[in-house]
Amino acid sequence: MSPEYSGRGDAVRSMELLWGRAAPGSRGPKQGTDLEAVVRAAIDLADAEGLEAVSMRRVAERLGLGTMSLYTYVPGKGELLDLMLDTVHGERVDEPIPAVGSPREQLESVARSQWTFHQRHPWTLYIASGRAVLGPNELDVYEAALAVASGLGVSARDAVAIVDSIGLFVRGVARDAAEAEGAERVTGQSEVEWWTERDRILTAKMTDERYPTLGRLDAEGGFAVPDDTPNYNLKFILDDFEFGLQRLLDGIEAYLKGAGKRRTSQPRRRPPS
Repeated sequence: MSPEYSGRGDAVRSMELLWGRAAPGSRGPKQGTDLEAVVRAAIDLADAEGLEAVSMRRVAERLGLGTMSLYTYVPGKGELLDLMLDTVHGERVDEPIPAVGSPREQLESVARSQWTFHQRHPWTLYIASGRAVLGPNELDVYEAALAVASGLGVSARDAVAIVDSIGLFVRGVARDAAEAEGAERVTGQSEVEWWTERDRILTAKMTDERYPTLGRLDAEGGFAVPDDTPNYNLKFILDDFEFGLQRLLDGIEAYLKGAGKRRTSQPRRRPPS
C-alpha cells in the first residue's frame, strides 16, 4: 500500500485540535460523544485491521454515528490521522526513558521504546515520516530522546543525528517485521507453505558454482533458525534487530570515546582566495 502522509488536513485546524485550542462548534446536532472517543475508535480500527481500514464511514459505524455527524468532531481524515498519530505517541510520554544508566543504556532505551511503540501500533509504520505531525506528544517524545543525546558531549548536529540514526534503524526493521507478521493474514499462505512451494525448484537452481558464498554460509548455519519456528522470516528479522541494534550502539559508543567528542557544530570557513 502507498504510505499515508500526515499533515494533509487543514494546517490551522489540525494544529488547533492537536494543541487543544479549538473551541467546540455550536452548529449541527447535539454531540453524543467527544473528540477523544472518535480518535480512539479510529486507533482501535487501525490496530485491528490496519491503516487502510480507517475511513470516516468506518469510524462512524464503530461509534454508532452517521458519517456526516463525524464531521462535527473532526473536519476530515487528514486531521483525524494527525490526531491518531499524536495520541498514540502519548503512550510513549507515559513510559519515559529512564534517566539513569550509561549513555549506551539510555540510547538503547530510546531504541526499545520506539520498537515497542511500533510493535503495539504497526500501522504507524505506514505513515510517511518525512513530515512530522508536530503535536505535543510527538514533540515530547522527541524532546526526551534529544535530551539523552545532548548530554553526550557532541555537537548539536551530531546529537540530532544520533537520535535520528537510531530512529531510522528501528523504523526500518520494525516495518520489515510488521510485513513478515502480516504476510499470512494478507496472502492466506503460511511461511512454511510459501517456502515449501519454492524449495524444490530453488534447490535445483541455487548451485554452489553460481552462489558459492551463499551455499557455504547456508551449510555453516548462517540461515538456521530453530525447527519449531512458526514464522521463519519474522524470527530472522527479530534476531537481526537485536544484532543490528547492538552493533549500532557499539559504533556510537566508540564514536563518543573518540573523535566525536572533539567535533563542534561550527560552520567551515571558506579558505582565503
